[in-house]
Amino acid sequence: MRSKIKSVLGFILFLILAAALCYFIIDGKGVRRGIKGIPEPVQKEATGSTQFKLSGYDLTITYMASYEIEALVVHTCDYNGFGIGDRLSPVDLGLAWGKVAEYNGKTDFNWTQGNRWLSWRTDSYAAIESVGGEDAVMQQASNNHIIPADGTVRRKVKRIRNGDHVRLKGYLVDVYGVKSNGTTFTWNSSLSRSDTGAHACEVFYVTSVEVDED
Repeated sequence: MRSKIKSVLGFILFLILAAALCYFIIDGKGVRRGIKGIPEPVQKEATGSTQFKLSGYDLTITYMASYEIEALVVHTCDYNGFGIGDRLSPVDLGLAWGKVAEYNGKTDFNWTQGNRWLSWRTDSYAAIESVGGEDAVMQQASNNHIIPADGTVRRKVKRIRNGDHVRLKGYLVDVYGVKSNGTTFTWNSSLSRSDTGAHACEVFYVTSVEVDED
């Protein structure tokens, strides 16, 4: 009887460990895949702003352009600190479209994120010839500092994982904050998909999130 109980308990423990492993490998981190036919992001002129208080700052978020993007999520990075940047933007999304999204499943771009940067590398330039070379990779992928417009958007973006097919709408914004002691905070969005290096990321005030079930 004891051996049977031990066998049952052992099997249950195995199922628990397998489920946990599945979560961290698949649900926790997502999967690498490719999606064909994703178009360029749509950016248009916009005006307006929103104001609120956060971490002792009086913040003004100025809309520089309306922005809609359909994309493949190639990497995500959570920021859980207590600073104004992390509280304002709790996650960065690495997004790709065009040939980069199409060939992401075949070509290992080795995407990484950290310190608000998105980086990639391949073993050889031959590996990225199919997407049009290095410039094409830089112009068909972007790092997005996501500022959720409300709690619903915040919960949705925090659940996004690698391999998700998403549609995000909102604004590319400039952020200015000031405290009563005169301390200031600024964050300015890129308005181009072809720039690189510092200040090339999109500061994205997101008002709508859709994740396709495909």
